[in-house]
Amino acid sequence: MKKIVLLLIATIFVSGCENERFNNFNPNIPNYTFSVDINTDLPLYSSLKFAGNGVLITQGNAGVRGIIIFNTGSGYNAFDAACPNQALSSCSTMSISGTNAICPCDEESYNLFTGLGGEGLEFPMKRYRTEVNGPIVRVYN
Repeated sequence: MKKIVLLLIATIFVSGCENERFNNFNPNIPNYTFSVDINTDLPLYSSLKFAGNGVLITQGNAGVRGIIIFNTGSGYNAFDAACPNQALSSCSTMSISGTNAICPCDEESYNLFTGLGGEGLEFPMKRYRTEVNGPIVRVYN
């Protein structure tokens, strides 16, 4: 009986750490380290206060082709704006269309709630970590 209880506790402990694991492997998108703070009180980012809205940020060191931050209603998702299934090129920066990100190279659409694209696509959008502290959304890798 003690072994079963210890096994259950160990399983819960290990699975509790699962949220911190991100699989960011994508051969098309380099893995750069960065940290960007976004103030949702600023007019440029105020739409992020409302569920279903996203913003493309292309400032300095934000991701490879910029980052897309999206308010899911229960938190924020942040993704690289580089098309996940295209080599980096002049057309590989995605744009936002409602609750989707669109890659102009192949017109593929990716859901900003999940980061997933259509059927048959090898890679989802590259996800970054987020932290919220008041009106500040920190995105980092």
